[in-house]
Amino acid sequence: MSLTFTLDPPVTPALRDGILDLWTDVSNAGGAVGFVAPVERETVRPELVRHFVAMAEGRTRLLVGRDGEGRVAAAVFLSLNSHRLMTHWLWLYTVMVHPRHQGKGYGCDLLGAAADAARGIDGIEAIRLTCRGGLGLERFYGSCGYKEVGRVPGAIRVAPGDDRDDVIMLLPLG
Repeated sequence: MSLTFTLDPPVTPALRDGILDLWTDVSNAGGAVGFVAPVERETVRPELVRHFVAMAEGRTRLLVGRDGEGRVAAAVFLSLNSHRLMTHWLWLYTVMVHPRHQGKGYGCDLLGAAADAARGIDGIEAIRLTCRGGLGLERFYGSCGYKEVGRVPGAIRVAPGDDRDDVIMLLPLG
């Protein structure tokens, strides 16, 4: 069974709670989505609110994947550039697939749906994202068509003595 993707779904309490649970569960399973396990929902909530504010301001869009039971199973935020010289590409932030769905190809499905969504935004020619080095994410994104275009050694401090590279990936949409 595949996921059903929706771009810009209405932000309801159920959606909010679904994304909050997704983000918390992904973080606690070791996912590189801005937090280090263990993390509580209330720690994640302010970051989710920041994304919702950016959505309300028209700077960010949300793509959600739901499983066959209608639960939030995957999500990604598409962030537009406000700099006048960079409006031809957007950022992907917080690429998440629930741990119960890992290994089913849903991550590539999510990235494909995000690329389709980006193609539907006037003037967007590419997608950029960054990922935490040391987890094999570069290989995963590479398998979905992204190319590594930059790397900042040791830019992400996961814990004292555990610094990771910040890897910049690009997907041209042309």
